[in-house]
Amino acid sequence: MRVYDFMTTHLESVDSENSVYDAVEKMVDLRIRSLLVRFPGGDMQDGVITARDVVYKVLAQGKDPNEVHISEIASRPISCIDKNMPLEDAAALMEETGVARVFACDGAHIVGVLSLMDAMAAMLILRARGDHVS
Repeated sequence: MRVYDFMTTHLESVDSENSVYDAVEKMVDLRIRSLLVRFPGGDMQDGVITARDVVYKVLAQGKDPNEVHISEIASRPISCIDKNMPLEDAAALMEETGVARVFACDGAHIVGVLSLMDAMAAMLILRARGDHVS
């Protein structure tokens, strides 16, 4: 199985110069934990903002989310892997680097994201099919 078999292809994004409050509002409304952050310069310049970033870098610091730009706390560069990578290799990379999501690329373009939840769903599907799952 490959990353593209289980990745999420509908990517929600936010502009890097928006406020953190805008990102929080979008994440809460959509019930998601992260957003792709669009920076000027194309896909390989992009970053990610997560619920953890908001809590640790803004709320816990006593900062006003309306006054902080997303660009100030977004993680860059993003972890980008080839969409054709074997799922097991992607999961191992996530474990090794301690990240909860990696972005899948086709050349220099981001085409999806693989999260821990996607990897777990893949395991369930493989087990249901009777494939070996370690």
